[in-house]
Amino acid sequence: MLSDAPSYDELCRRFRWVVPQRYNMGVDVCDRHACGPVRTALIVEDEDGRVRRFSFHDIRALSNRFANVLRNLGVERGDRVAVLLPQSLEVAVTHIASFKSGFISLPLSALFGDTALQYRLSDSGARALVTDKAGLRKLAAIRDHLPALKTVLCTESQTKGALDFHTLLTAASDDFTAVDTLSDDPAVIIYTSGTTGNPKGVLHGHRILLGHLPGVEMPHHFFPQPGDLFWTPADWAWIGGLFDVLMPAWHHGVPVLARRFSKFDPDQAIDLMARHAVRNTFLPPTALKLMGQAGVRAEGVKLRTIASGGESLGSELIYWARDTFGITINEFYGQTECNVVVGNDAAVLPVRPGSMGRAIPGHQVAIIDDTGNTVPASTVGAIAVHRPDPVMFLAYWNNPEATTAKFIGDWMLTGDLGRQDEHGYLWYVGRDDDVITSAGYRIGPTEIEECLISHPSVALAAVVGVPDPVRTENVMAYLVLRAGYTPSEVLKAEVQSFVRNRLAAFEYPRRIVFLDELPMTATGKVMRRVLRQRAIDEAEK
Repeated sequence: MLSDAPSYDELCRRFRWVVPQRYNMGVDVCDRHACGPVRTALIVEDEDGRVRRFSFHDIRALSNRFANVLRNLGVERGDRVAVLLPQSLEVAVTHIASFKSGFISLPLSALFGDTALQYRLSDSGARALVTDKAGLRKLAAIRDHLPALKTVLCTESQTKGALDFHTLLTAASDDFTAVDTLSDDPAVIIYTSGTTGNPKGVLHGHRILLGHLPGVEMPHHFFPQPGDLFWTPADWAWIGGLFDVLMPAWHHGVPVLARRFSKFDPDQAIDLMARHAVRNTFLPPTALKLMGQAGVRAEGVKLRTIASGGESLGSELIYWARDTFGITINEFYGQTECNVVVGNDAAVLPVRPGSMGRAIPGHQVAIIDDTGNTVPASTVGAIAVHRPDPVMFLAYWNNPEATTAKFIGDWMLTGDLGRQDEHGYLWYVGRDDDVITSAGYRIGPTEIEECLISHPSVALAAVVGVPDPVRTENVMAYLVLRAGYTPSEVLKAEVQSFVRNRLAAFEYPRRIVFLDELPMTATGKVMRRVLRQRAIDEAEK
């Protein structure tokens, strides 16, 4: 949607949204590229080093086959189809088949434990699930609590309790006609981190992809360019991996590399990008910090663009990347409900280290007060996005009260505080809730606290984020034990393992402190800010 321009102001003047009334995301990213010459869509590198390549023709045939599989299994338009897998061919095929069929896809992180999975699968009423053997093991403990889940397919053979994904795929027809969908028809539910209460299902329409395009094209300097090839270590279960990389790249017919490391390794990442001639990458700040600490050298790497978001980069990381890769990291900002609405492109907009950049063309972003009025330059207020906006969510799934509370008039509240300088640059100040930002993940304390108090030893729990030089923040838990239990290092390790196995590896508390009581307000609410400040003071000492 962006056309090349010499300046940010000219870029904004030239910009126009192109959002047709009738639009199907699956057809857009796949079928329309499979009508002409054969073009590479996906390069998959397995853990054993095997490399497989798939064209858009392949993806069209496979997604058509799987659409027929799901229909034959009784999945109907509007049903939710969950995907619990790391980066893979099967993730892409399942999403595209769902989009073309009028189903609603539900990306789930392979890092989730059984408690996190049960809540999301139950709340969404997922009808079908595509997973692997690791996912089946987690599912076994919760299957009886998911009455809506009628069909489970496994991408690995010789499994019990699930249908064989590839056997059914091979037997199905590749003749399928996509559903004629509106751009506002529901397409995907992505759950939030649960910053205030349980995670909320963010429902997006097919237009979410079109809304993302300028926020990808600008940080990647008029993406696409000849020879572009995209990779990210970010999980495709997150909006950053799915809609900042995979879907926008395929909208433009640009190939994507799939290689998800079980644990991010800076040297392996450099080697991967060099071997596959990766030109564009989304690297979360934590990945960049780990690269910097490892002292990687970019030998053989030919990156054209690096984009990053989720946490503030700071000047030191930007200067390191310039020295290492010879390019400037373009930072961007957004959230699950309304993503990539602020960003940078160093070629047309001078980067100011520490700033998120300026509003991406097509989006109206402002700093407002609690009455919905914009505030003067340099005044701290709520970061808000004006509707209508193609990238903005439709609603929270089955939660109209939360949807209403997200807005002041036509301003959608991001939940973050910031300021805007006299030149239009936006600066992140902090949160107006208790969300924890760790290694690129936005983590809500409530879900962790509920998990903690389900442990037999824990009476009360409060979770906060404490500063960390690599992860930005670490998860820290303050616990009050039940009678009969004594604080110990063994108990700490037991509780940490308990949370890690039930929620996710990135959510478990890396530090635990036992207290006799928690600071409370007069109405009985835990004062997390008091605990957060206590942790900061102790760290400084």
